[in-house]
Amino acid sequence: MTSRDIADAVQAGQLVRPWKNAYLRADVDESCRRAVAAGGRLACVSELIRWGVFVLDHSALHIAVPKTSSRLPATHSGVRRHWTLTSADGWASVAIVDALVQAMVCQPVRAAIATLDSALHLGLIDADQLHVVLGSLPRRLRIVRRLFDARAESGAETFMRLILRTLGCAFALQVVIVTVGRVDFVVDGWLIVECDSKAHHASWEQQREDRRRDQAAAALGFATYRPIAEDIFWHAESVVAALRGLLALRSTVLA
Repeated sequence: MTSRDIADAVQAGQLVRPWKNAYLRADVDESCRRAVAAGGRLACVSELIRWGVFVLDHSALHIAVPKTSSRLPATHSGVRRHWTLTSADGWASVAIVDALVQAMVCQPVRAAIATLDSALHLGLIDADQLHVVLGSLPRRLRIVRRLFDARAESGAETFMRLILRTLGCAFALQVVIVTVGRVDFVVDGWLIVECDSKAHHASWEQQREDRRRDQAAAALGFATYRPIAEDIFWHAESVVAALRGLLALRSTVLA
């Protein structure tokens, strides 16, 4: 497009100019527009959100900025820059593999594993891309290589799986029980753990179905524990205490 064409497109509302010499289609994703306005490209967890990938904290806007950049717009505390060696190459966001590598380093370990689980579960990366992501991790994150699991359907499930590992108990995930249906976890063969979130358990109809499932499970000799996602993410010590109490009670009864 010539300079005149660009000016006409901006005037007509077909293009927007979020930053100097940077033009985007008017219908561009708002997060991409904000990233370009900040002098970079949408990156890390902010880009992964657009793909529906789980991230623990999305309060900040994450952008990728080439190290050679100069005279960048002033940013506020709500923007986090990731300095890269690559230029913008015409795109308003980074490739998903690059976003995953950034998000793995940027987040706490449990959240990073949950993000990778989510991307794999959604089928957004293949085996070769997974190899690239894992090969890019620093030494402190090498533990991730043996902890990810594409079967996790939510971030809360990943966090719970990691909690159960630390407790050293035996567990199976995504278990189908006759008359009950599929449950998130069965621990030590008798304790069902369901990771409840507001998105899937908010309405009375959903809660009623959950209670009937728990009732059917009880008839088969199972107990059910339903921690909410908020506690699994931010108050893990309370969840751990509850699990330990339940498991200890079972051990006492059997003794």
